[in-house]
Amino acid sequence: MPPACPRRVQAWLLVLLACALPARAQDAPSPPATPEAIREFLLHAEIVGSRGVDKGVTGITRLTLKAGEVTHDAAFQSIDERKMFTQFERGGGEVGFADSYHFNIAGYELAVLVGLDHMVPVTVERRWRGEAGSLSWWVSSRFDEESRLKQNVRPPNVNEWNAQMHRVRVFSALIYDTDRNLGNILIADDWKIWMIDFSRAFRRRDELQKPADLNRCDRRLFGRLEALSEAEVREAVGNHLTKDELKAVMARRDLLVEHFKKLIAERGEKAVLY
Repeated sequence: MPPACPRRVQAWLLVLLACALPARAQDAPSPPATPEAIREFLLHAEIVGSRGVDKGVTGITRLTLKAGEVTHDAAFQSIDERKMFTQFERGGGEVGFADSYHFNIAGYELAVLVGLDHMVPVTVERRWRGEAGSLSWWVSSRFDEESRLKQNVRPPNVNEWNAQMHRVRVFSALIYDTDRNLGNILIADDWKIWMIDFSRAFRRRDELQKPADLNRCDRRLFGRLEALSEAEVREAVGNHLTKDELKAVMARRDLLVEHFKKLIAERGEKAVLY
């Protein structure tokens, strides 16, 4: 029998190697892709692992969830503190201090109402080890805004980046987020911004934070703000906001709409809305 052709031998070796190798990553089951499917996964998938998170001061735990062959991580936070007054280690204090997982859930639901749920991970309420808390879909990120600035990395599309940051500022003003620090702004590989951790938002204040920074507003977001009603917010957030916290949201909504209408009158619509 004549010796096998070297090319034929190489071809069979490649086939055998392919059969022996484990399945490729793209053959693995895909995680849920729609907000509805993600919500169901977060609510019902089995919790099969946990580990700590280096950043943050409000006790976030990274959980691994599994449903069938699909696994994905989520951020669990169970803190729920309310004090008449608290003193901060860095100096100063706050009357009516609150640090609560309920605000993570309210933040997501409000983001849905104003059309910014593409910038806030799906978040639900769930119990783990006997404690109720918020469970948020884990977002893979290139780095956070703090790391980006330290590394002096410039966004590839500055206009789109600025548009996203304007949305962050408007939403942070709406929910009066006192902890919207650079570490809570995640940047994905496609340079999409994700806002996480709202546990120190929703202060009972009828004023805007840093109004001088509110120079522009997404046109669709502005329309959603104008149309927002207290009844739909109450239905969406349920018991995750108190009556006073809800009224403060609506008061800030009024101030935001008034603020941007005034800017439009002064500068023109094209200079303010995009």
